[in-house]
Amino acid sequence: MGHDHPHEHHHDRHRNPADFERYLGKLESPDREAWQRPDRVVEALALRPGDVACDVGAGPGYLALRMARAVGPTGDVYAIDVDPRMIEVIGRRIHESGIDNVHPILSRPGRAALPPRRCRVILVVNAFHHFPDGAAYLRRLAGRLTHDGRIVIVDFHAKALPVGPPPELKISRAGVVAEARRAGLQVVRERRFLPYQYFLELAPVRVPAPGRAAGKARGQGKAARRSPPRRRARGARRRAARSTR
Repeated sequence: MGHDHPHEHHHDRHRNPADFERYLGKLESPDREAWQRPDRVVEALALRPGDVACDVGAGPGYLALRMARAVGPTGDVYAIDVDPRMIEVIGRRIHESGIDNVHPILSRPGRAALPPRRCRVILVVNAFHHFPDGAAYLRRLAGRLTHDGRIVIVDFHAKALPVGPPPELKISRAGVVAEARRAGLQVVRERRFLPYQYFLELAPVRVPAPGRAAGKARGQGKAARRSPPRRRARGARRRAARSTR
């Protein structure tokens, strides 16, 4: 799993293009920076020093390493991928960069991996179409968020584009939103700076606590019971006014 697909139709068991080295070259190509805008993407995540974050479908660490710099040495980034070769590449990139707060996690077939700690941001870039059941995985990922955490989905618009996967592998913005709703999530923010992709921030739908809702109802009931005396007082004033005319 990774962040992009060249236009080819032969895929391996991880649904990555069969020519791994060519695929890896595409993922890390300098040309990608012009349209993926990785630094802008990470900036939009608003990560803070000390944050815990996760990149799902991390590929060779293209964004995970940038996220690690954003959270600093006191923060941590979990980089999840289903392809063992990508996990090996991330390990090499970590060694080459000298960054030691990225933690690769291999996702096993049949049970998508989760970050071991609660995260303020979970990022999924160009990988949503890999999930056999998007809503189920989103629901599980939401369970690993902090109280103010969010899941960020970045993926290609479902139309002909000069980059990205073939049309049969794309998932539309509407499709992601529908899966998010099934998972109990809602779009809380959308950004539009990417030329070929949508950028959606998702957060759990907040349901008022039963006690708070009951308290509000009781308050409304009390207000309703107090209203008749006010109406009687107004009626008395009107009758007094008429009697003085």
